[in-house]
Amino acid sequence: MVLLVRYGEIHLKGLNRPHFEMLQRKALVRALRQFPDAKVVKGQGRFYVEGLSDAELSRAVPLVTKIFGLHSVSPAVEVEIDIDVIQEAMAELAQSYMTKHALASATFKVEATRADKRFPLNSMQLAAQTGGYILEHVPGLSVDVHTPDFRVYVEIREKCYCYTEIIKAVGGMPQKSNGRAMLLLSGGIDSPVAGYMIAKRGVEINAVHYHSFPYTSEAAKQKVIDLADILSGYAGKIWLHVVNFTEIQQAIHEKCPSEMLVIIMRRFMMRIAQELAVANECKAIVTGESIGQVASQTMDSMFVTSEGVTMPVFRPVIGMDKSEIMDIAHNIGTYETSILPHEDCCTVFVPKHPLTHPKLEKIVRAEQALDKEQLIRNALDSVERLVIG
Repeated sequence: MVLLVRYGEIHLKGLNRPHFEMLQRKALVRALRQFPDAKVVKGQGRFYVEGLSDAELSRAVPLVTKIFGLHSVSPAVEVEIDIDVIQEAMAELAQSYMTKHALASATFKVEATRADKRFPLNSMQLAAQTGGYILEHVPGLSVDVHTPDFRVYVEIREKCYCYTEIIKAVGGMPQKSNGRAMLLLSGGIDSPVAGYMIAKRGVEINAVHYHSFPYTSEAAKQKVIDLADILSGYAGKIWLHVVNFTEIQQAIHEKCPSEMLVIIMRRFMMRIAQELAVANECKAIVTGESIGQVASQTMDSMFVTSEGVTMPVFRPVIGMDKSEIMDIAHNIGTYETSILPHEDCCTVFVPKHPLTHPKLEKIVRAEQALDKEQLIRNALDSVERLVIG
C-alpha cells in the first residue's frame, strides 16, 4: 500500500510553487519521523508515502491529515499500468469494501483519471471498462452514477493507483510558508484556536505564556505546554516562552487603580510579546480576542491595549461567537485540555468592576506610577524557553 497525498493552494503559486512544495515535503517527513522506513516521493501534483506497513499506514493517516497545506489523502494500491492488472486490483478493492462494511449488496461508481496520456483508454473509457469488470466479478453490486454507496477510484500517473477512500485533510498553506508570529497563549479556549487559524495560513508559531507563580500552579503551566503540543501536531515545532508575570501584577495591584488592572496588565503582555517577537524574528503578534467577549475585549479596550506596541496585532477569532470558537476547539482537539480547572494569570487580582471603555490618556497617566522598563526587563530575564513538538 502507498499513501497518496494531495495538496491544495500550492497550485496557485506560480513560480514559487517549487518552494511551497519543498516546505510541504519537509512537513510530511517531519510528521512521519516515527516511521523509519517511510519514504516521501514527489509526483506530478501529488506526494506518495511509501514503505509503510498496513498497521503503520492506519497510524500515519491521522498525522498526515493534520498537516497544513494538504487537501486529502488516500490509502492506495499501486499496480502496473496494464488494464488486466488494474481491473483485478479494482475488483479486489470493491470486494474488500463490501466485506469491511458487511454489505450483501451495494451501489458503486468508478471515477478514473488519466494524467498519463500515453495510456490507450481515456478517462471515460477506463471508468466504463473497469466498472463493467467489477460488476461482473463482485456479487451484490450495481451501478449508480449519481448517489452510489461507494466509489472506486483509479489514477493513471507515473504509476497506477487504485483506492476507495478520500480522507479530508485540514487544508490551508504549508507550514512556515508565510513568516513567523508570536501567539499569546493562555490556558483558555480562544488562544489555541487563534494559533491554529493563523498557522493554517502558513505562519510559523512562536508562543508566549504568562505564569504567575505562586498564584498559578505548575499544573496550569503544564496545561499550556499540553495545548502547545496539540497545536504542534498541525503547525510543526513551536517555541514556547514562559514569562514570570508575578512581579508585574503585584506592582499594578499596589500602584494603579483597581479598575484599570486588566487593561494595564494586557498592555504589559503586549509589550513583552513584542520584545520576544523582535528577538525571534516574528512579524506580528497573535491573540485570541473576540469583540465583546470579556471586559478587556471591547473595541475601546483593544485599542488601548494595542496602543503600547508598534507591531501588527492579528486576532483571527475577532468576529466569532464563543460557540463557534468552541466548535473549532473540539475539532482540533484542544477543548478538553482548555477546560481543565487550572487557573491562569488573568484570574489573579481581578477587579470587581473592570473598565470596559478605558480612556488612553488616563491609562497612560496611571502607568506613570510604575517603572515599566525595569519591570519588563525583569520579566524578560525570567523567560523559560521550551521547544514543543
